[in-house]
Amino acid sequence: MTAWSEVEILLVEDNPHDAEMTIHTLQRRNLSNKLVWVKDGAEALDFFFGPESQARAAGRPKVVMLDLKLPKVDGLDVLKQLKSDERTKTIPVVVLTSSREEPDIEKSYALGVNSYIVKPVDFEKFSEAVVNLGLYWLLLNQSSGVLDV
Repeated sequence: MTAWSEVEILLVEDNPHDAEMTIHTLQRRNLSNKLVWVKDGAEALDFFFGPESQARAAGRPKVVMLDLKLPKVDGLDVLKQLKSDERTKTIPVVVLTSSREEPDIEKSYALGVNSYIVKPVDFEKFSEAVVNLGLYWLLLNQSSGVLDV
């Protein structure tokens, strides 16, 4: 087994504006030193399971911040694969999306999401939500640091 400690946050977000706001907010609070941003669901799955998996080199994230509406592979499919694989099922996944649709919320929890956050439209509220997510999952939450990929 290999200890993983380099990557703390895997941000899976196709919208460059939302990604930049998230990264900027985390940087302001010194919570993004070990952040990897991928732009679609296929890149997220490659990060963990691809032939040259970044997870092997970059480390097991403490948390995955996952948008649902993604190109190539949608967020629910990414969540399903992460939570159904023994190597990744214990990694906390936080859905951070604009969808308030009840079927998305229900399906996310049925697949094992750890938290479902609807992105606030207001920048200050969005920033506050991201900071709170970062503080909780990076500093307060205790998780296993071992992953055998």
